[in-house]
Amino acid sequence: MRRHRFGRLAACLAALYLAAVIVLAVVGLVTGDLVPLWRVVADQNGYMAAEIRPWPWLPVLLVPIAAVQAWAYWEVLRGRLRGEPARHGRDVRLLRIALYSTVVYVLTWHLPIPYLWWLSLVADVIELATIWLFFRVLRETVRNWLRVLMLVTGTLSVVHDVVTTIAYQTGNYLFAGQNWTWALDVLWSAWLASLLVAQARDPRWSGATVRAGVIAVLFSLLSSGSLSIVAFGGSLDVVPWKLLIPSLLGAVSVFSLVWLARSAHDLGTLQPPAPRTEPVRARARRWPLPTVAIVLPLIPAALNLARGVPFWLGPKNVLSDVVRDYTGSEATAYWFALDLLVGVGAPAVLILVAVRRRTRTLLRATTLSLFLLGVAGAVSAFTWEHSTFFGELWLYPESLYVEQGATVPYEGDQLLSPGISPLWYALALTASGLILLLLYAAPPAHRVRHHVLLAGLASAVALCLLPAADKARGPVTDCAMPEPWEIDMGEAQPRELTAEQKFVCSLRGDFSAQGLHVFPATTPDQVVLAYGRRLCGVHTRNDPRELSRLKINRASLTYPLAGICPSAATIVRAAKAEQDQEIAAMQADSQAMCDATPRHRPRIKPARAIRMKEPQWTDYGVLQTYEGEAEEETEPDTEPGNGLVSSAHGILAVMTHPDFDLCVTLETYTRRPPVEIKGWDKVVEVGYYSPGGEIVLYDSLSGTELPNLALNRRKGHYRIRVHYAWFPWKSEAQSGQRLLIMAYPGKGDKEIVHRNR
Repeated sequence: MRRHRFGRLAACLAALYLAAVIVLAVVGLVTGDLVPLWRVVADQNGYMAAEIRPWPWLPVLLVPIAAVQAWAYWEVLRGRLRGEPARHGRDVRLLRIALYSTVVYVLTWHLPIPYLWWLSLVADVIELATIWLFFRVLRETVRNWLRVLMLVTGTLSVVHDVVTTIAYQTGNYLFAGQNWTWALDVLWSAWLASLLVAQARDPRWSGATVRAGVIAVLFSLLSSGSLSIVAFGGSLDVVPWKLLIPSLLGAVSVFSLVWLARSAHDLGTLQPPAPRTEPVRARARRWPLPTVAIVLPLIPAALNLARGVPFWLGPKNVLSDVVRDYTGSEATAYWFALDLLVGVGAPAVLILVAVRRRTRTLLRATTLSLFLLGVAGAVSAFTWEHSTFFGELWLYPESLYVEQGATVPYEGDQLLSPGISPLWYALALTASGLILLLLYAAPPAHRVRHHVLLAGLASAVALCLLPAADKARGPVTDCAMPEPWEIDMGEAQPRELTAEQKFVCSLRGDFSAQGLHVFPATTPDQVVLAYGRRLCGVHTRNDPRELSRLKINRASLTYPLAGICPSAATIVRAAKAEQDQEIAAMQADSQAMCDATPRHRPRIKPARAIRMKEPQWTDYGVLQTYEGEAEEETEPDTEPGNGLVSSAHGILAVMTHPDFDLCVTLETYTRRPPVEIKGWDKVVEVGYYSPGGEIVLYDSLSGTELPNLALNRRKGHYRIRVHYAWFPWKSEAQSGQRLLIMAYPGKGDKEIVHRNR
């Protein structure tokens, strides 16, 4: 058994820590106070609130996390192996000192000392020295391009940390609100990944050390602090349990610390020479089937690119939600890159390399990657309706997901990829993985049970995806039409819906057609249209037995289906033609009624007299003028004592009956005309002040608008005399209303009722 210099002491300290955590967990479950347990395992510096909810499952999570932390303490404190220390030169000694210094700095985070921001700068200096020393130490075993990549990415990462620390400490938020800072966040993981490749090729480091570094890279994508084994957070008394996930991930992120310590331990230990073995290669196969495995991922990619969509899943899916909600911008940037690479068919390149090299490790990794991508595509396709994504599209181009003319990049659940369903990608990738598994599987002597299980599971997944892959998502029409005032003010662009889009919108939400199935707002158009076309077939066949079996009333289908169904459209056109004939007859009757009314013969010559050729009507029985310079907060009196007309500064209102047509005559005089009451039921005269010379009576709801009563657009005081009478009619209208309005310049606001019966 390999023994370390301080192995027993480290094991005792780790066991003591784990035992203390177990005791705190038991006490917390008994008393209901989990604060001590939480602070020891996940919040040593006391950033959390003093009281947390007594969740019984919290100790179940914290005790295993404490076990991982105890293992990390043991790895860090045990030191190098016993025996003769390795002598690798001055640069290696300095690198070990720098690595141990970084370990000590991270362990000081557990001490109850106040935060000193300048300590971060000291750590940055140590990290910069570490990067340079790695560059020096690896010069004999690693190619220059890889060393330069390590030096550049590591140095830029440290410089970014230094500048950010100083900027925030001095109140100058240099990178706040910048969309490109995600590129700086990937530098640390890029440096560590390139360093791990170099360590794997150097015999001075063991495979366990490299594996710890690989896990550290993965955890760096899941938590904000890659070296941290302590979490950050807020009050657990007021936040849901989901917000604990970043803190728990931070508590278990101990692998960077383990990698630092093991890297230093290994440099001080004489490693036995390891014989270099040639990779095992699978036997070459004939090219038709390998070619199929390569081409399959390119087929859905080509279909998507033909639609102008270079992405695999797009921004709206539950997997993207998890990455955005529980990781930082670094992992989000990598997820975007994966979405783009799979979307353009990059897995085909991976398959091509695997088929050309045919090493067992590369083939297994490629096959597993294809299966995982297939599962991810299936999960995204079946759960996209449950995505909670909202907000800006960030890295994704808005032109692919925002309808032209929209004013916002995202509205509710309407954000969907216009590309094909991810199920097609899942089917293609899973099929390619099965082909590789069939062609290059290990011989029976080398197969293990989990290989057979994986092959069976992949086959079942492929069979499940095959019948469901035709359920492509497709576009979803935005049924929210812009308001007229939004178009007038330039806040939205006018747009028209096609007949199919109108049908789709009629079956959504509050606009659902009566008697038909109501679809959620996120249902793709093609699904709704397929439902409509099935109903069109039912409507066209008009089979009573089929209608009875489906419990559908054919008449209720006619108008909803008219836009997409010829048989329904024929019935609607016939009904509309009949209705148009009835309306035309009513309009002709109303016109004849107004034509039969006697013309008014003025007793003095008016400046202008207009007899409206067509009957007029109002929606609520009110004709009014409201000039732009009228007094604020002044409303017309729609129930005047005379029952006919009221006026105020800049406001004139004439009341009529809303259910009968109006035969209107307007006269404007230069002087006061004689009073006429014969043949009228009501004659009322009021004073009116016109601030703009626009005495135009109108009804905005019906669209009725009468000519200007003002004398040559003259501003000032007027007298308005309104004559009103009912008259019988023997045809459809039965009766009508006559209205004669006279206007002439004159002062005085006195109301005069000449007749009111």
